[in-house]
Amino acid sequence: MSTLIHPTAVIHPKAELDSTVRVGPYAVIGEKVKIAADTEIGAHVVIDGNTEIGVGNQIFPSAAIGLPPQDLKYKGGDSMVKIGDYNQIREFVTINRATEEGHVTQIGSQNLLMAYVHVAHDCIIEDGVVIANGVALAGHIHIESKAFIGGVLGVHQFVHIGRMAMLGGMSRIDRDVPPFMLVEGNPSRVRSLNLVGLKRAGLSDDEMNILKKAFRLLYRSDYSMREAIEQLSLLPDHESIQHLRQFLYLSTTGDKRRGIIPGK
Repeated sequence: MSTLIHPTAVIHPKAELDSTVRVGPYAVIGEKVKIAADTEIGAHVVIDGNTEIGVGNQIFPSAAIGLPPQDLKYKGGDSMVKIGDYNQIREFVTINRATEEGHVTQIGSQNLLMAYVHVAHDCIIEDGVVIANGVALAGHIHIESKAFIGGVLGVHQFVHIGRMAMLGGMSRIDRDVPPFMLVEGNPSRVRSLNLVGLKRAGLSDDEMNILKKAFRLLYRSDYSMREAIEQLSLLPDHESIQHLRQFLYLSTTGDKRRGIIPGK
């Protein structure tokens, strides 16, 4: 194990690192940190707090993970960061732990967080998400799997971003982004389906055509949003339509939800 840890790294004796973990120069790892097999910690990385990191992650130089949240409500409780497997966390990324005792900031697996991304307290990022450089996520944001977040944009607290959505760079995201949609602008608007992302994900022609019908109902018809959501129940019962309908329903009725980004 000693051959995989640079002699200038500072690791608390109670930290739990698998014998295959690599730690670069001047990294600092705190008392309650647990790191699983084949994860690589770059130079000057700081990992602190009650933080669990899974298998095969690459954490690049100067990232800071598990430090206290930038939340004035934080009272020093033992909150957590949990990170899954095979993520790439690039230079100067910051991932803050949750605000309340026992709560979690959670990153799934196979995500790419590019340089200077900030993940605030209590965020949930599912699997296969790409977040480009300089994105700032406020607290309590939930990003579903396979979303793509363009660079240098901000996302308002409590916003939900749906599965396979695409957010254009430098947009202002202050309301929920429905699954499968392409959103951009300031103020942001739903422009179209995320056609490139859906094709890359391997959706069938049948499912693509149904999602196109759903898009026209939601954003190119004379229905109100509430009426259009009801009309979605008349489309063929594919899983993607079920998910879209459920997301939209919760966005318009759920507690602490911010409503849906409009199309016009």
